[in-house]
Amino acid sequence: MKLRHSISAAMLLTVASAFSWGQKGHDTTAAIAQRHLTPATAQALDSLLDGKSILYYANWLDNASHTPEYAYTKTWHYKNIDEGVKYEKAPTSKTGDVVTALNEQIALLSDPSKSKEEKALALKIVTHLMGDIHQPMHVGRASDRGGNSHYIKYFKSPSNLHKIWDSNIVEAGHKWSYTEWVDQVDRLSPAESATIIVGDPNSWCRETWTITTQVYDQTPQDTNVEYSYISDWTPTVETQFVRGGHRLAHVLNRIFDPSYSK
Repeated sequence: MKLRHSISAAMLLTVASAFSWGQKGHDTTAAIAQRHLTPATAQALDSLLDGKSILYYANWLDNASHTPEYAYTKTWHYKNIDEGVKYEKAPTSKTGDVVTALNEQIALLSDPSKSKEEKALALKIVTHLMGDIHQPMHVGRASDRGGNSHYIKYFKSPSNLHKIWDSNIVEAGHKWSYTEWVDQVDRLSPAESATIIVGDPNSWCRETWTITTQVYDQTPQDTNVEYSYISDWTPTVETQFVRGGHRLAHVLNRIFDPSYSK
């Protein structure tokens, strides 16, 4: 019985490490976005989600992708770019990646012919993937499964690069609730926000990929991640949360508020 429980626990850890930011990161990204929705957009989303918020569904897709109904979304969480491959030359998964999925689901949300149910699903997916596209290891290498097979140590305990970026740096950098994260890092001026929201999923993914290459360069196999690494990279986590939140709000405001002019 103990062995069975140990195997089950190990499987759960493997599943958890396959996706992005962890609950805290997705909640923070969605909560930042909520603060920047226009009243018209907020009302439209409230109607689509039957009174629930995008924050309620921020991490929904990580669980849904493991069900038969939504298994088709498994490859939508990331875009693999191997070492030495230029961003523009990186192959696209036949079942889709985070860039193609975001573009398709944003287009669906913008289509007046789509049903409420179709749009509600697309909204949940866009909310989640906008977090994924800003997590550096979701633009990681295919050869190591986005850092899952890039083995390092976390305070001398065996770990991998993906897991470190999913949650370890987030939790060690600031031991905050998602509301505290939002209050502390979401402090852009209007001009700064206007600069951040420029672009589209492809340019935002390319931007993340630039960070990813730096992460790999500074975290070779067998690196022991400790305090200095956490201190060095926590500002990047903060920046990526803010970028993801403001961009998510921008995308949704453009779709749901005709008066939105940015």
